[in-house]
Amino acid sequence: MSVEQIRQSARGEALYHEMIELGEAARAASRALATASAEQKIRALREAAASLRRNADRVHKVNVQEVDAARANGLDDALVDRLTLSHARIESMAAGLETVAELPEPTGRKLAAWERPNGLQVARVAVPIGVVGIIYESRPNVTADAAALCIKAGNAAILRGGSESYETSSAILDCLRDGLAAAGLPEPAVQRVPTTNRDAVGLLLAMDRHVDVIVPRGGKSLIERVRAESRIPVLAHLEGVNHTYVQASADPGMARRVVTNAKMRRPGICGATETLLIDRDAVPTHLAGIVEDLLTAGCEVRGDDAICGADQRVLPVHDGDWDAEFLAPIISVKMVDTLDDAVAHINHHGSGHTEAILTGDDAAAQAFTEGVDAAIVMVNASTQFADGGEFGMGAEIGIATGKMPPRGPVGANELTSYKYVVRGQGQTRP
Repeated sequence: MSVEQIRQSARGEALYHEMIELGEAARAASRALATASAEQKIRALREAAASLRRNADRVHKVNVQEVDAARANGLDDALVDRLTLSHARIESMAAGLETVAELPEPTGRKLAAWERPNGLQVARVAVPIGVVGIIYESRPNVTADAAALCIKAGNAAILRGGSESYETSSAILDCLRDGLAAAGLPEPAVQRVPTTNRDAVGLLLAMDRHVDVIVPRGGKSLIERVRAESRIPVLAHLEGVNHTYVQASADPGMARRVVTNAKMRRPGICGATETLLIDRDAVPTHLAGIVEDLLTAGCEVRGDDAICGADQRVLPVHDGDWDAEFLAPIISVKMVDTLDDAVAHINHHGSGHTEAILTGDDAAAQAFTEGVDAAIVMVNASTQFADGGEFGMGAEIGIATGKMPPRGPVGANELTSYKYVVRGQGQTRP
């Protein structure tokens, strides 16, 4: 639906003006943040963490109500898991805010510098992007993570979370505003779209005078809608059709541990392994143990003809399984003859998110990391480490799966642009 069609709907004109006011407030706040001191931003995040801890019971109570409502409305298990905030996850959010606070200042960094023959000093310097719009589903923790990274990088944020987590996100947002106020920074630096009306998303995607970049974080349909409708540059976080490839040289015990963790630690996250590739030579030595551990953990194992023939506990793969992001305790398994076959399968079926090889051969690991086209490539580690926090970035706003930078986990440094600063002594151009 176009902006004009939205404006002609029952509440469309009022919603349009509401969104424009929100955008103007964000733009004004972004200018204040761009010149805020590093100390102010650090204090804002520390105070927000303290407020989140003080209000943990309130946040948890609101979240329990929304989780119960989501289950009653038939939300699937993966989305319910993403929606759920235990006290431990709330503490993790608070700790994440503090970790982001202590990161090196991302703005003002001199990215490159050189001198021209005429004496001009040229420098490329990191600066805030401006206003970042984040559209996400289910995960209320994104409210804290995205806001923290935007504040650290000197950007204002406009957040549009899922309707199922609206009240939880609101409670978290109150804590973030406590932090901003304590640091003397404008509270509109972090705002939420004030409605669950889907028309608000269409209006946000057309606000190119107010918003500098859109970050969608959710399912395939959300990403496709944002890409189709946005007038604003999009930093896309696509689905995680991730693979773990096991070679015969991999330690069997290590392979069992890593594959089970990569699939079953949290099956509903984008870093979960969805397809296991195993070398023909590794089938006799590695397959049975891996399947045993997966089945014991409650995972449904589906395989091609070779895998089903090698282990009678494996079910046949379904049509489309090689391209599926299950987000559930289901894994597809395929036998491959060579590393090149594994790489070819990954590059054809993968989504460019995270891929892993388990091997004892350094040359094979090197060939895999060079040949696989993905934002993150793991060697002898679980794909579930695909997370900005695990990379030491404090948090992430998403995993960018496109080819253009930023790519991979998007943290505070990745939420900056740059400008050229040229210093002279009165030079003129002939």
